[in-house]
Amino acid sequence: MFVLILKYVASIEKIDELIPAHRQFLDKYYLRNKFICSGAQVPRTGGIILCNANDKEEVKQIIAEDPFYIFKVAKYDILEFIPSKYAPDFESFI
Repeated sequence: MFVLILKYVASIEKIDELIPAHRQFLDKYYLRNKFICSGAQVPRTGGIILCNANDKEEVKQIIAEDPFYIFKVAKYDILEFIPSKYAPDFESFI
């Protein structure tokens, strides 16, 4: 399991221009059961994606398709972790 932390490195206006394309990217990986949840940070300096990829290489391949990455308006930190405790409804993601 991976936590993807996005940090915006461009103006919010540029981020907003890319939001529709970024949401299409998110939808693609929600349909493939790779993304579990996502959203903006508060304050709005970036975002968070909880990702259920097989390994870090797969995560990098996924990220490479994000318009935020392609147009260099956000940087990604990738944190890998192994869930050891979780709510029963979350078990299908493990």
